[in-house]
Amino acid sequence: MWLYHKKLEYPINIKNPNPRLAKFIISQYGGPDGEIGAALRYLSQKFSMPDQKSKAILNDIGTEELAHLEMVGTIVHQLTDNVSAEELEKAGLGDYYTDHGWGVYPQSASGTPFSAATFQVTSDPVADLQEDMAAEQKARMTYEKLIDLCADDPDVVDPLRFLREREVVHFQRFGESLNGIHEKLAKTKFYMNQIVEN
Repeated sequence: MWLYHKKLEYPINIKNPNPRLAKFIISQYGGPDGEIGAALRYLSQKFSMPDQKSKAILNDIGTEELAHLEMVGTIVHQLTDNVSAEELEKAGLGDYYTDHGWGVYPQSASGTPFSAATFQVTSDPVADLQEDMAAEQKARMTYEKLIDLCADDPDVVDPLRFLREREVVHFQRFGESLNGIHEKLAKTKFYMNQIVEN
């Protein structure tokens, strides 16, 4: 089904640990607009898409979001690797360290654990694709804010820029899929519980 190359989609090689940045970046791991929610949203919504093209787009992007989840987790891990408990506490991660040590746990920057309640699966392809486009815009904005916060570390900013650009591409792909759905619906006439294709 998938070919796993055992390398990240984009290289990450952070030279300077910085738990303060990790505290912010973890939001893209398990926050409300983060990668885990995006992956689960798209991989769940694909089942009710009305055509194979839309199903494939959701499957492809959902799978890529899993790769992005791995990238964000790698960033957080490298920013906290070999950092003492005292340094984590000083960076505002004392509570996190108490519960998770140096592990990477899906939560927002404010500490709220990931919840599937942050997304919806409606079985309405138009509603789902519009939600997906909005989700990609929110994720793009989050990455832009993180880039601002990490501006002094190019090792962190570089993969964040890559991830931000992928959000733009995903937004465009969902827009293409939505246009295709609208075209399909425009060709369909409804007669007393029957759908007749033109």
